[in-house]
Amino acid sequence: MIRILFILLAFAASYQPAVADDRPNILWITIEDWGPDLSCYGTPGIYTPHVDKLAAQGMRYDRAFTTSPVCSTSRSAMMTGFHQNFINAHQHREKNPQPLPHGIRPVPHLMADAGYFTCLMSWKVDCNFLPNSKRKLFMGSDWKQRKPNQPFFARITFQGTHRPWHRDPIRPVKLEDVQVPPQYADTPFIRRDWANGLEAMQLVDRQVGELLQRLDDEGLAENTLVFFIGDHGVCNIRGKQFLYDEGTHIPMIVRWPGKVKPGSVNKDLVSALDICSTVLEVAKASSPVPLHGRSLFGNGEESAGSIANRRYLFAARDKMGATHDAMRSIRSKDFKLILNLMPERPYCQFSQYKEGAYPPLAEMNVLHLKGELTPAQDQFFADHKPEIEMFDLRSDPYELKNVVDDPDYEPQKATLLKELNRWRTEVIHDQGVSDAFAAKDVFPKSAPIANVAQWVHENRETYDYAKSGCPPWFPTRSLAQWEQAVELWRPYVFREPGEDVKRPTIPFTKYSKPLKLKGK
Repeated sequence: MIRILFILLAFAASYQPAVADDRPNILWITIEDWGPDLSCYGTPGIYTPHVDKLAAQGMRYDRAFTTSPVCSTSRSAMMTGFHQNFINAHQHREKNPQPLPHGIRPVPHLMADAGYFTCLMSWKVDCNFLPNSKRKLFMGSDWKQRKPNQPFFARITFQGTHRPWHRDPIRPVKLEDVQVPPQYADTPFIRRDWANGLEAMQLVDRQVGELLQRLDDEGLAENTLVFFIGDHGVCNIRGKQFLYDEGTHIPMIVRWPGKVKPGSVNKDLVSALDICSTVLEVAKASSPVPLHGRSLFGNGEESAGSIANRRYLFAARDKMGATHDAMRSIRSKDFKLILNLMPERPYCQFSQYKEGAYPPLAEMNVLHLKGELTPAQDQFFADHKPEIEMFDLRSDPYELKNVVDDPDYEPQKATLLKELNRWRTEVIHDQGVSDAFAAKDVFPKSAPIANVAQWVHENRETYDYAKSGCPPWFPTRSLAQWEQAVELWRPYVFREPGEDVKRPTIPFTKYSKPLKLKGK
């Protein structure tokens, strides 16, 4: 009896009844490769009622930007709260990822330390550092796996806006309803491709709606802080991989019942990194190293849902697979300045990914080689870049007129360059471009054959593309070869909703062979 009594007393001392945690659940929804082309942002032709409803119930951020224009680098930043260059995660598709710098820990780990159940409800992690697996970054795969009364931090990615784009059989987008931006030729081919992208977003919108309905059905909506963003800009020629707004401008919507005013719109400069700072603040968690973002809720300010006005946002682009380039940008509300660290490289140097995935790239190359693009459109197909690009966003929102040499803008140019260099030096400790990365004396001076992709494939055992990248020759195909690519794309681009048309393989862009790296 005495032994039983001691056991009962020990159990009573260790037992703690479940106590309700008043901190909110956090749901972070990410869509891939998509800018703010949603009906709630005013894009014509598209219908996204579920995301629109989310915006009506919360706050829409009109000037939200990511830190990098491609998935693995931007996701590395958002998984930690630091610019990707600062944590050495800035090379897309890093072959040899390293542990994070001392003291820096992934946000899910910090949330777990604070008592949250963390889960990734989709498969893709895509980080350029260690740990980089779903199992090592998150505790589970669904919030239903949490303990009773435990708040959850859940992340989910919807991939439907990543190419290839699927058509919407329920609400096809008509060509006449599409608005093609002026940096692209307004042809039926490009118009149809653009419409297909809008339809892909409509499919994703329904997935978002189902997820939000689950919150309602489980009685969780009122105590769940919801974030909705894109990982970077749209997957189009001048978007993804480049530092124009088309590549870095993202949708951002935040809903928190009772905390964020429904139907509100924020026009401050906002970074995707701000979400990391916000969730830590809300969770009463902390980082050993101060994050690069700011809380969207003002660190306790009364105006919940706002962020203190900042003057500048910064972004960087480096290696994209085996395509080597390097760019840095600074953006204010009125101006953008892009510093091209490798101006000798063409914008449209060979990219296995883009040539095999972007139908408009073939169409635009044909028009370029025929001399049928406007001067503004054609400048993107030059054989080199200016060292500095600067745009007055007030009159030139599509960033087509470089005013860097205009004396009227000299004061703004000097200020932006000074601030950009300070950020590179003091914040990200920029490594710049090494001789090995530039690979200036590695390849022949000019292309031995017209098809660069074919040359890369045929010489894959001679050159180490993992080290030097691919050669920078331009143009990458002849007119006839680009016309062939357009014709291969045409049945796929113009397929009807529900029609089974196989996505074509553009010659020498199939991943399994052309870039088989030396020694791999």
